Amino acid sequence: MKKVYIETYGCQMNVADTELVFSILEKKGYSRCEDISQADVIMANTCSIRDNAEQRIIGRIDQFVLQRQKREIIIGILGCMAERMKEALLSSGKVDIVAGPDSYRRLPELLEAAGEGYPQIDVILSREETYADISPVRTDKNGVSAFISIMRGCNNVCSYCVVPYTRGVERSRDASSIVREACDCVQKGYKEVTLLGQNVDSYKFEDVDFARLLEMVAQVSPSLRVRFSTSNPQDISDEVIEVMARYPNICHHIHLPVQSGSNRILEKMRRRYNREWYLERVAKIREIIPDCAISTDVIAGFCSETEEDHQATLSLFREVGFDAAFMFYYSERPGTLAARKYPDDVSLEEKTRRLNEIIALQNSLSLESNRRDLGKVFEVLVEGESKKSAERLCGRTGTNKVCVWDDTSHKAGDYVKVKVLDCTQATLLCELAE
Repeated sequence: MKKVYIETYGCQMNVADTELVFSILEKKGYSRCEDISQADVIMANTCSIRDNAEQRIIGRIDQFVLQRQKREIIIGILGCMAERMKEALLSSGKVDIVAGPDSYRRLPELLEAAGEGYPQIDVILSREETYADISPVRTDKNGVSAFISIMRGCNNVCSYCVVPYTRGVERSRDASSIVREACDCVQKGYKEVTLLGQNVDSYKFEDVDFARLLEMVAQVSPSLRVRFSTSNPQDISDEVIEVMARYPNICHHIHLPVQSGSNRILEKMRRRYNREWYLERVAKIREIIPDCAISTDVIAGFCSETEEDHQATLSLFREVGFDAAFMFYYSERPGTLAARKYPDDVSLEEKTRRLNEIIALQNSLSLESNRRDLGKVFEVLVEGESKKSAERLCGRTGTNKVCVWDDTSHKAGDYVKVKVLDCTQATLLCELAE
């Protein structure tokens, strides 16, 4: 039985895809391996969203090649970077297999051919593939949380984003297969599922939209926590928010990427909303679910961004008061509309300055958000031991805030109530509630 080692980079969708790959390969006699030095097949499931993500993987390929000095191995690159860089990866002479996100079913035959000395490439994108019939091999070591991919691809074609080119057009999974997968997770002891898609709010399979799907998954078990990601501001509906409010096991957290606070930049990014629409959606969320946490993504220094545009982003952050944010400066992606049409004309120095200002502001907002929770009691799902001590546990609230507390009596998968005593900008410091 040959051993397969996979490193996963990028988004939660890639984690879910890696679990699909393990499932496909196990059925053909391969076994999962967590020690690279023991692997017969070494693969990376990759991300192309930013240049530094690709550069990191290119560096790892050189490390993979070093393993060839010890034994015969097959090296494969999967996912978005495989789709984007295609022949360049194969022609490097370092990689034996290049497989895009829609070609994982063919991996066993690609591996067989590569093992006979014939490098393989398959980056054909599909309009139908959802892998709905494949049961993933879960990789969460604590057996607490599971990802369920509900759709693949994206139709938005934001001007800066490579995803539509690397993952193809949008298509939704059969709703019944998603519910079956959630039921399977409950039977296997998982306590939380996250429904994944590039734009979950545009999910549609026959007469089931995302609001109905969310309700169907919530009804699987009252003890199963349900999360989802990612929402696009133009698509999140009142019905979705109302379903969240109706079911206690749907977590009160929405990740709602804004990308910029400037209407001019939003239009140039081809985001299909403006600042006013975004703020209206935030207001509606807080009207229906007052305690809902809202996090976001933002890009600093997009093409032609001025100081006025940057200040508009800062003011939006202050107005919304995000609980958390993923913050980056603009990285031009070859093949995107922005790369073809707009000069990348904001200097790296200026991008970095603006990003640092956004980070500093968000750090203060996150601290303010956490301070508002002082003295409150939350039900937390235990994820495992804290990073710093085996005498402490960590877990998340329904609003996706990390809690740590002294505890040797509970274990991963337990629900416990904790009281917030103190906080940092990233963590709620707690004790077990009486």
